[in-house]
Amino acid sequence: MKRIVSILISAAMLISSISLMSGCSDDGGVEKTGEVLYVYNWGEYISNGDDGSLDTNKQFEKETGIEVKYITYSSNEEMYTKIKSGSMTVDVIIPSDYMISQMISENMLEKLDYSNIPNSENIDDSFANPAYDPTGEYSVPYTWGCTALFYDSRYVDEADIDESSWDLLWNEKYSGKILMFNNQRDAFGVAEAKLGYSLNTENREELEAAYQELVKQSPLVQGYYGDQIFDKMESSEAIIAPYYNGDLLMIQESNEYVKGYIPNGANKFVDAMCIPTCCQNKSAAEKYIDFMCREDIALANIEYIGYASPMSAVVEQLDDEMTGEFFYPSEEKLSTCEVFYQLSDETNAFLSSKWEDILNNVK
Repeated sequence: MKRIVSILISAAMLISSISLMSGCSDDGGVEKTGEVLYVYNWGEYISNGDDGSLDTNKQFEKETGIEVKYITYSSNEEMYTKIKSGSMTVDVIIPSDYMISQMISENMLEKLDYSNIPNSENIDDSFANPAYDPTGEYSVPYTWGCTALFYDSRYVDEADIDESSWDLLWNEKYSGKILMFNNQRDAFGVAEAKLGYSLNTENREELEAAYQELVKQSPLVQGYYGDQIFDKMESSEAIIAPYYNGDLLMIQESNEYVKGYIPNGANKFVDAMCIPTCCQNKSAAEKYIDFMCREDIALANIEYIGYASPMSAVVEQLDDEMTGEFFYPSEEKLSTCEVFYQLSDETNAFLSSKWEDILNNVK
């Protein structure tokens, strides 16, 4: 991926914003306020200053004087569990759609004051009032994408590739070189899609069949991973893995032979910025969300992380390599994908139990 932000354009934008500040500190930003903002996000999911990119959090600190403490998680379930248990107190989180729905139902999210988030108007109307947040009161879209299947083209035979299917993850020829999602919703979703079931099925026989598929796959799997998939695919320690389509270009920076496709039954997702009820600084949290919705910041972010933007004005400024079919799938392809919805407590408990069984019996 072209992570390097256009230096002249970015510099002009940032100098312009900084020039409007008063009470500047020695580094050209505003004086520190003494406030601290805790942001909890997925790994590898923000422009952080590497390779000439914008350091998003540092820029926020410079413009506002608010210190950012940035923490990462590898799955929605990890984030949810830590906040639900009270072991993590944070101000901004970026969950996926189905998890937002669950957290709303459990009164775990604050309603947003959009008068403090005027840049949210940059989000395309097509993302307004989604099913996971019908009133649009709790979330602001960050990115969107689809689950996908990655493979190293040097070691995987083209004859084994079927771009409509997830079957490659069960191919015994590649035993020990296959990775799998490290969370139950995505893993069960892949197995359900392989069997032709809905990703939101609550039919116990179908769920049991999906579980058996994952059991069948487990001897072939090198391990169940999140962000570690980057390193393992980049180094060819593993050669087949499911992950999120926006990460392909980042992996290709280190391994140009990695390719990807979106099989039928893939999960189409939206990740959105929210404020949990454990938040200690709602004003700063809304200021941060507004900052992330600013066009220049959103562009720098998307150029670095590679995911699809919910802002047309940002998409129009991206290089062609970042706006192809794989990253912005056609309506025809998206019609084969499915959005996750919140499942019942009974189904979640069933999946959690079966997922523990799988992890506990990995060779």
